Amino acid sequence: MANETAIFFGQFLRSPAVTGAVAPSSRRLSEAVCVPVPERGDPVVVELGPGTGPFTAEIQRRIGGRGRHLAVEINPRLAGHLGARYPGVELVVDNAARLPELLAARGVAAADVIVSGLPWAAFPPAHQADLLRAVVASLAPGGAFTTFSYVHARALPAALRFRRRLGEAFEEVVAGRTVWRNLPPAFVYHARRPRR
Repeated sequence: MANETAIFFGQFLRSPAVTGAVAPSSRRLSEAVCVPVPERGDPVVVELGPGTGPFTAEIQRRIGGRGRHLAVEINPRLAGHLGARYPGVELVVDNAARLPELLAARGVAAADVIVSGLPWAAFPPAHQADLLRAVVASLAPGGAFTTFSYVHARALPAALRFRRRLGEAFEEVVAGRTVWRNLPPAFVYHARRPRR
């Protein structure tokens, strides 16, 4: 875990707007973010911005070899680390804004669940909008989308804009409880029923 933290922090120092955090998410936050991943059936789970893999580990635990787990990571160094650690994950090194095309190229019509580790509040408005459009276009009609926000960033203009956009993109958006055992503390957005 110390090695993962060092890798993650190094990537943050190289490109803070892309990495968005100084440390990987905690196990508690990973559990909260991955709640909609079904423990039965053969779901298609897409993970955006897996980094060093804290959400990846929880998704893998929940699906237990069933269905498909695709992870889209833009950072080649983090992707290489993730691919070596989780060979069962279909890893794509690309921009998450291209998600509909990436899924189509792999014969996937839609995702049942999209879990995001992307730093939404760090993105400029146009990129935020492009990413959210890609998420909505890639989800099944009854699909679920989860992501998180840091408590200290909740009132920032970019975070408020993202929350407003979530409400426009989904019929239901619920903010979960604060996960205090994360660095920094965070809360999860659970969104369902994408608006087409």
